[in-house]
Amino acid sequence: MNPQEDQCPLKDGRVLLSPAFKADAPAQYARLRALGPIHPAEFHLGLKGWVVVGHDLAREALTHPALLKDDRPAADALAAAGYVLHQPGVGLGAQMLEADPPEHTRLRRLAAGAMTPRRTAELAPRIQQIADDLIDAMPLAGEIDLVEAFNAPLPVAVIAELLGIPAQHREDFRHWSSHALQVASPEHRPALAGLHGLLRGLIADKRHSPADDLLSALVAVRDEDDGRLSEEELVGTALMLTVAGHETTVNLLGNATLALLRHPDQLRLLRDSPELLPGAVEEFLRFDTSVERSTNRFAAEDIELGGVRIPRGGIVAVALGSAGHEALEAGGEDPAVLDVTRPHARHLAFGHGIHYCLGAPLARLEATIALRTLLARVTELELAVPVDSLRWIPSGIMRGVVSLPVRYRIG
Repeated sequence: MNPQEDQCPLKDGRVLLSPAFKADAPAQYARLRALGPIHPAEFHLGLKGWVVVGHDLAREALTHPALLKDDRPAADALAAAGYVLHQPGVGLGAQMLEADPPEHTRLRRLAAGAMTPRRTAELAPRIQQIADDLIDAMPLAGEIDLVEAFNAPLPVAVIAELLGIPAQHREDFRHWSSHALQVASPEHRPALAGLHGLLRGLIADKRHSPADDLLSALVAVRDEDDGRLSEEELVGTALMLTVAGHETTVNLLGNATLALLRHPDQLRLLRDSPELLPGAVEEFLRFDTSVERSTNRFAAEDIELGGVRIPRGGIVAVALGSAGHEALEAGGEDPAVLDVTRPHARHLAFGHGIHYCLGAPLARLEATIALRTLLARVTELELAVPVDSLRWIPSGIMRGVVSLPVRYRIG
């Protein structure tokens, strides 16, 4: 590799996507983009593949007909790295995020039939109430961890109410959800097993006593041509909505708040002009997205991607945040500049192609309401610790701070 890449953590000539890399991800990806749009990389447990960092190549990879979610061509490499393949209660299960057409088409249609735009829009008053209640519960001034006090409990309450998860299960739900995608954490598999068990039990309850919630709608959903969701697909879809609908938004709020605290001029602008918030949310998604990279794709045959040969079974991940930065660089703009008035914040934070995030409207709605409420009601807000002391999620595809200590004043 080019000597410039010595600034990135390397192992055997591959970019090591380690905790050190993730803690400094925007700068690390900028170094990689300067050297090319795709690089050999080492993922969790020594799994080797390639990471795409350029915008145009990212769009190509996310829609490439030979880059699939079917991991059978890579089964030997995955098994050697210690991945448990297709064991019930261990992974995300049978759901659309890990499926290819035609199964993906069927599963997405069924999930979309339950998670409708109407159901999402109707949540706005309740999201507002949750945001206000969380701020009402804070002392009028002092120091708090904003992740624990506001950024995490808001999406937890929203997705729990949307799915129909009773209050007595929500503490476990929050804990398991926060660890489900941290693949290097010792709590990763226990968290997935806990979520599987919780959702199976709740689905059984909804089958006998349906309510006006998403789990009941998923249980009841039918499709004229394809039939109902199987039991495993039902659990997998519920689990995917749980994790994707919770942890992503926790980190979106954390990253957005941190960005504003580091750019007080932009914070003041949003306080003075809250009507800018919908567009500002797009800029936050571009500036420091909560999903750092896509889930893995597997080459169904030998292919060439960005001039690099990917053999059958090769593993490709897309650095979604990096792609959003490269899109600005290509137009001569500096992606490290936060501009909440940016008219076209091009990003791939919700993916691209058939796997584009089904919950994108809900994430945008939550972020807009939560940030508007926080900025309107918390009149003084500043970091309580140095920026370089913040701890970042150390593994997996998510990007976000573990905690966000702030000093604040309400009113």
